[in-house]
Amino acid sequence: MDHSSHSSIIHRSAASSPAGEKEKMAFSDVELDTRVRGIETSPETSLHRGLKARHITMIALGGALGTGLIIGTGKALAQAGPGSIFVSYSIVGFVVYLVMAALGEMAAWLPMSAGFTGYASRFCDPSLGFALGWTYWLKYIIVTPNQLTAAALVIQFWLPRDRVNPGVWIAIFLVAILTINYFGIRFFGEFEFWLSSFKVVVIVGVIFLSLIIAAGGADHDARGFRYWNDPGAFAPYIATGSWGEFLGFWSTMVTATFAYLGTELVGVTVGEAQNPRKTIPRAIKLTFYRIVFFYVISILLIGMCVPYNSPELAFANNSSGNANASPFVVAIKLAKIPALDHILNACILLFVFSAANSDLYIASRTLYGLSSDGAAPSIFRRTNHNGVPLYSLFTSASIALLAFLNVSDDSKAVFSYFVNMTTIFGLLTWISILVTHIWFVRARRAQGIENELMPYIAPLGIWGSYGALFMCCLIALTKNYDVFVGDWNKKYPTFITGYLGIPIYLVLIFGHKLWTKSKGVRPHECDFYTGKDIIDREEEEFLAAKAAQRAANPKETKGLSWFYRRYVSWLF
Repeated sequence: MDHSSHSSIIHRSAASSPAGEKEKMAFSDVELDTRVRGIETSPETSLHRGLKARHITMIALGGALGTGLIIGTGKALAQAGPGSIFVSYSIVGFVVYLVMAALGEMAAWLPMSAGFTGYASRFCDPSLGFALGWTYWLKYIIVTPNQLTAAALVIQFWLPRDRVNPGVWIAIFLVAILTINYFGIRFFGEFEFWLSSFKVVVIVGVIFLSLIIAAGGADHDARGFRYWNDPGAFAPYIATGSWGEFLGFWSTMVTATFAYLGTELVGVTVGEAQNPRKTIPRAIKLTFYRIVFFYVISILLIGMCVPYNSPELAFANNSSGNANASPFVVAIKLAKIPALDHILNACILLFVFSAANSDLYIASRTLYGLSSDGAAPSIFRRTNHNGVPLYSLFTSASIALLAFLNVSDDSKAVFSYFVNMTTIFGLLTWISILVTHIWFVRARRAQGIENELMPYIAPLGIWGSYGALFMCCLIALTKNYDVFVGDWNKKYPTFITGYLGIPIYLVLIFGHKLWTKSKGVRPHECDFYTGKDIIDREEEEFLAAKAAQRAANPKETKGLSWFYRRYVSWLF
């Protein structure tokens, strides 16, 4: 296919634009006729490519390492047993890798400012991009205040709420993350790099500590796989026998999904990544090894250290979101190791702060991406001299004030219902990415774009996306199956909030279609080249600058950088 014939196309047809036939009635600007939708080049609207390779890889890792692993696994272990959580985290981990690989293939071909919202609009269906962007933004404006609340709960481990009102801590942390995001992507990237590096050190330390406890190094009691035999690897849930054990296992699929949510945030960073065609695929390739090391191994070890019927674990699950709620702290207490629970609580506090910081970043860039894609008012794509979309940032931060609902006990229940919606929004994001990738592969095959021309290819191709799509849909539809058992009058709020995201998502898709009369993108009409020349030119300029820098410093040692890339970078 002739490159020049496509690179000259600036404005897509109404059928493939997010606003369809009513484009000029909904969030349009006269400049849409002279700009590439989803790719910003104007100084007033463009992001700065300030994220280096190490920033991207660590942000990708830091997005997945959070309280879902350190705290959330306790309830799953008590409910289903060590065998169940080991299998469920392994399965969902592989699904996450397939999602990331699908995203990486599209991002490496065309790193768009609009992120995966832009890919859905451009390669699949404008209405899908519209629904994906708004549900993803909804997810993160709910998750951000939730993380701020979690930080206040963690501090209550030392200072109870009757001594210091949690609203004080919420305000302090909100101002802190807003400040970090305000100072630009270079400052944010560096700050998040070191926070994520600290997370890695903590998780590695927890893994080795769990291994020492399991081997008997702490209290001279070598546990091994004792607890897998007694009380057992699989705990029955709701029913008895094998069926009850299966229900227990399936209930942990939701816990595993929640723990992995956020891994896809690397797709949001493509507009601010240096040399994204190299850094994005690298971050995604490393995701597989990190999932295995950090998640699967730590889950295996905690199942060796704590029996699922432990009274201490039951107490932990009734605790709030501080160190008392962590199964790793339960393991420390069972091994009679003093003081470590305080240290781990301090680590959890940094985990939550890092999560709140990156969540606000994602929320602001998602709203910016929606505006860049023509699905939100154009004011949200305006940036300052640091390349920060201030209107998107302050709008997202203002909604984070919902965290103050948690200061009152009466409003906690209402807010908890919002939080219950985040898992379904996360699953719908993965589903949208996979559907977009399937359409992307079908379109490039129809247009004769061979694998050899692609900067990165998903290892299992379109079939990997089909398999991951089936699993995501299955988990989404069955994630709250337990509400159908027991007292419906008590459980119906959980049912509503657990599944409400699906009709919201469908209403956004079909409502957008009805309003704009937009149509899906046909394989032979899919636009692979508009704006690609801009990215090609940026890549050439970046590589030329790097080559000039190396030529200017020929004596610079390469030993340490080679050693880092070869042996350390997969971990950090």
